[in-house]
Formats: sequence, C-alpha cells, structure tokens
Amino acid sequence: MPAPATASRLASVGSSPVREILALTARPEVISFAGGLPAPELFDVAGIRAAYDGVLADNAQYALQYSTTEGDPELRTAIAARLTARELPTDADDLLVTTGSQQALTLLTTALVEPGGVVLVEDPCYLAALQTFGFAGARVVPVPTDDQGIIPEALEEIAAREKPTLLYIVPTFQNPTGRTLPAGRRKAVAEAAARLGFWIVEDDPYGELRFEGERVPWIASDPVAADRTVLLGTFSKVMAPGLRLGFLRAPAGLRRACVIAKQAADLHTSTIDQAAAARYLRDSDLDAHVSVMRAAYQERRDAMLEGLPAALPEGSRWNRPEGGMFIWVTLPAGHDATALLKTAIGHEVAYVPGAPFYSGEPDPAAMRLSFTTHSAEEIREGLRRLAKIFS
Repeated sequence: MPAPATASRLASVGSSPVREILALTARPEVISFAGGLPAPELFDVAGIRAAYDGVLADNAQYALQYSTTEGDPELRTAIAARLTARELPTDADDLLVTTGSQQALTLLTTALVEPGGVVLVEDPCYLAALQTFGFAGARVVPVPTDDQGIIPEALEEIAAREKPTLLYIVPTFQNPTGRTLPAGRRKAVAEAAARLGFWIVEDDPYGELRFEGERVPWIASDPVAADRTVLLGTFSKVMAPGLRLGFLRAPAGLRRACVIAKQAADLHTSTIDQAAAARYLRDSDLDAHVSVMRAAYQERRDAMLEGLPAALPEGSRWNRPEGGMFIWVTLPAGHDATALLKTAIGHEVAYVPGAPFYSGEPDPAAMRLSFTTHSAEEIREGLRRLAKIFS
C-alpha cells in the first residue's frame, strides 16, 4: 500500500513566493530587493554575544532548562515597559512571548478561527499571514485599500455582510506597501470592530523604524476596541531575526487560550534566547541601536527613491514611506512584474512581484522593493541593473 497522503489542508496553501525568490537569488553577485531582511552588518553582535555570555555565566542552569509557556518574566517586564513608554500601558501579565510574531499570529488563528470562518485582510496583505489563514481553513475576504491603507467605508460594508471573526492589519509601514494608516482611519477601524463584533489583530513589526513624520498611536490604544484588539510585536527587525522572539498583547481570556495553543505547539519559546534578550535590554541601549538602524535605512530609502525615476519606465508610480522596509511600485499598464522577474534575475537584480500579496484581484504591474539589506551604493547599482529590463 502507498503511504497515506498529506492532510487536505495543504492543498490550498502554496509555498511563499518570497522564500522561493530568495533561494533563486542567494548568489552573492545578485543585488536583491526581494526579501525584507534587516541589514546584517548592523546587528549588534558584540552586545548580543555579551548578553549570552552573561546569562551562561550567571545562571546557566536556568537558561538551559525548560521554562514557562508565558515567557521569561524579566523579558515580559522589559517589553511591557517599552510598550508603556510608547503610551500603551501594559503589565508583564498582559503578554505572551512567542517564537517570532509569526507564531503569535498562528496561535491567535488556532484560538479564534473555525474552519470556514471569515478573516478580513488588507488587499494586498502580508504573505505569511495568508498562509496561516489558509492552513486554518479560513475564508479570507479582502478589504480594498488606497494610498493611505484600508478604506473604512469598505471595511464597514464588508464586515456587516460577512460577519468576520477577525481583521488582520499592519497599520504602520505595511508589508508589502510601506503605507501607514492615518489616525482617523485607525479610529474608524476600532469603532467598526466594536460595533460589528470582530477581533482586530494589529501586527506591528516595523513601527520602531520610523525615519520621519509623527508616530501614529496603535489601534490597541483606543479604548473603544481595547477589549477586542491584539497587538503583535517582534525583536526581529530591531535586534536580530535569528533570535525568533516575538510577543502578543491580548485581553486575558484570549491570551489564556493562546497559552494553551502554544503548549501544544512548542511548550515554550527558547529559554536561553529569552534570557539573553532580557539581559540585552537590561545592559545595552536598544533605543540607541535602533537610532543607528533608522539613520542607515533612511539613507538607503532615499537612495532608492532618488534612483527610481531613471530605473523604471515612464508612467510608473511609487510611494514614499516614512519608515519600515518597503517601497510599493506600480508599473505602467501592460507590464507584468512576474513575467519580468526572470529577466531581472538574468541581470543579477531581484524584486518581489506584487501579485502574490493579493487575496482579491491581483495587480500584475505591482512590485515590492526592499531597501534595507544593501548599502546605498549597492542600491544604486541594483537600480541601474533594473533599468536594463525595460530598455
């Protein structure tokens, strides 16, 4: 007899196009604007090494042992202090430490979404979120967006009709578009959730990477929807993605459900990595480190913005994000970013076509460019190569 087949839930979930493109462009000679990768030369290697050394020297028996599912108390206290300092009062007990914020989203989906349940997403949307909802058997319904993000009137109409379980949203420097949802629209999202009875999952991986403009308060800070908003955060973009450390801040009942889901998934996040992160936050100045990252990323964003007019065909459009990692480009009508990618890789430059980010009707002319991984000079050279595919 043949071996049993894989579960049917796999049939409707494809692999990530971004991950596949990264594999194709792993050659060092390729300048890749595809992955949302932090600049590795900016990692605080010395500070992180010192944190691990300190943990192993002072309390190795704790750091190498099993731990509680909720997370290291010192790390949760430090995260709570950082959130409170940014005007979101938080206690350590409001938090669950997760293995990256991707796991936080998976736990929430496990706790909230029944097979066939409706999940609303921005269109376009973060790819790995679409994978998560697909595995859960959710019915994903896109909500239209414009240059300022999700459109509140469309959200109201669709939520009233579809009766969703949750809305997943990245309001600040969104992946893939780099857009930031204005305060007025955030208020409208909170009021819609309160009135129509759905959860808001507010993902904020990029919020600390603001180069210019004023910070916009989290949706989670609006008392109108405080009882139905979950905030996701991560250290991947500000400390190091290899740590795989994230967190969720949620109302008590939902947080407890996520703790149970996490016990089934992995018991707890790595004890030593949590302890090292807590030690780093105690002994090092993460805010100063993030300031260095912001300055570098702003220079790289500016280099990309300056080079785009010469690199892209006439009639192309793009935005100017105030932070984050991504610029969203729309080529003129008739251009297909997916079809052009093979030619681009032949010129040793890469990007991510925009089409896979859509759960609704895709825009074949859209593309996502990440500006964080390469230096300003490498970005300029990459754009010179990109120009060749349109010549």
